[in-house]
Formats: sequence, C-alpha cells, structure tokens
Amino acid sequence: MSTSERDERGRFSAKHTDDEVLDAVQKHEPAGTSEIAEELGIERPSADYRLRQLKNEDRVDSKMIGNSLAWRLTSGVEA
Repeated sequence: MSTSERDERGRFSAKHTDDEVLDAVQKHEPAGTSEIAEELGIERPSADYRLRQLKNEDRVDSKMIGNSLAWRLTSGVEA
C-alpha cells in the first residue's frame, strides 16, 4: 500500500516543489529526464510528468537531441 498523501481532489501530492525540480534542471542543464529523476530520487515517468507540467507553464523548455529530450530553464526563469 502506498504511503503517499493525496490532495482534496484525490490526486497524489508532489514529493518535490517546483523550485526543487527547477534547481535540478539548472544543475544539470541541459538536463536529461533521467538525470532529473536521479537527482530527485524519483522514477523517470514522474520526472517526465513534472517537467512537462513546468513546460506547459513556460518555466522550462526542451529540445530533442537524438532520441532524448534535453531540458533547460526558460529565459527569465530563475531556479
């Protein structure tokens, strides 16, 4: 059984803040999704989900390099 907490809508609460994710991106920039997952101690799909949320908010940007996405902070965003 999972020990993760859920919010009022029944969704799992994030283990890391957006700022922690942004810090990890900045530390490894250009950062691969697996690097972010390892830095935060989470599974790769969880890191991918968080990064895509931040991309939708224009806080990070991504670029395909080969078959992988490389993440970086969007201009003007500070970690």
